[in-house]
Amino acid sequence: MGAGMSALLVVRKPLDGFAVVVMLMLCLCFGLQQVAVVVAAKSIHPIMQMALRCGVAALLVSALMWWRGGSFSVRDGTFWPGIAAGVLFAAEFLCVSVGLSYTSASHMVVFLYTAPIFAVLGLHYFVAAERIGRIQWIGVLLAFGGIAYAFSDSLGSDGSATVDMLLGDMLAVLGGLFWAATTILVRTTALSEAAPTRTLLYQLVVAAVLLLGIAGGLHQSSIVAISGIAWASLLFQSVIVAFACFLAWFWMLRHYLASRVSVFSFLTPLFGVAFGVLLLDDPIKLRFAVGAVLVLAGVVMVNLRRA
Repeated sequence: MGAGMSALLVVRKPLDGFAVVVMLMLCLCFGLQQVAVVVAAKSIHPIMQMALRCGVAALLVSALMWWRGGSFSVRDGTFWPGIAAGVLFAAEFLCVSVGLSYTSASHMVVFLYTAPIFAVLGLHYFVAAERIGRIQWIGVLLAFGGIAYAFSDSLGSDGSATVDMLLGDMLAVLGGLFWAATTILVRTTALSEAAPTRTLLYQLVVAAVLLLGIAGGLHQSSIVAISGIAWASLLFQSVIVAFACFLAWFWMLRHYLASRVSVFSFLTPLFGVAFGVLLLDDPIKLRFAVGAVLVLAGVVMVNLRRA
């Protein structure tokens, strides 16, 4: 009872200087991860990269739980939701892995971050407390209009590269759908009361096993001569992003106002596009740029609190 009351009395703070710096670093790392996958793709297939990053991060999370003296039980109602969350997590990463073979890192990060739109729509129908109002609905329509307009950047041409990019963009949106489904599942099941490390461990372990099996089945598990930059990419993806950044994100949500933290997440696609242009020379056409702005504006609007 005392622990429950103390949890209820946790006061989340507005963002201070430290929190702003942390959020900027998190968004920068999240925006860079798609570029990191592309950089290492010549040495390790993206699906294998995702499997390895999940496996390494799972070991680190397990070590952290052991160091903290935490226990892991499958009798608390989180087992099957945890397995389902892991399957959705793997599906999202599979879409990203395959999609990056067809589209640019800049396109991937923008379309993947349509996830908040789909999450808001799902929570609207499944959770009474998450009903959205007029402003949020306008944001949804604006975002979907932006998606359609950005897609039109890949239409109207007979080139195979254009068709490939459209396929990659569609996989990115599908990845966003799986990401949103994971959010809804965590919000509406016993995972909502579980420790963040436990939820993350379920996702990482299941995703690592599934993606490793898929990579092997598609004969994409081979690792050729890995360059220094490829090693650095894999280390960044697994230790920095999948382990440290995810845990830091959960920590921020537990100590600061979620509405303030969420606003900063909208910087991630901007960082992603900037890194794609600067490091990979991704071409940015006008239609995609306008569509991306509409998508981000819609995401901001659906996250505005109703009066």
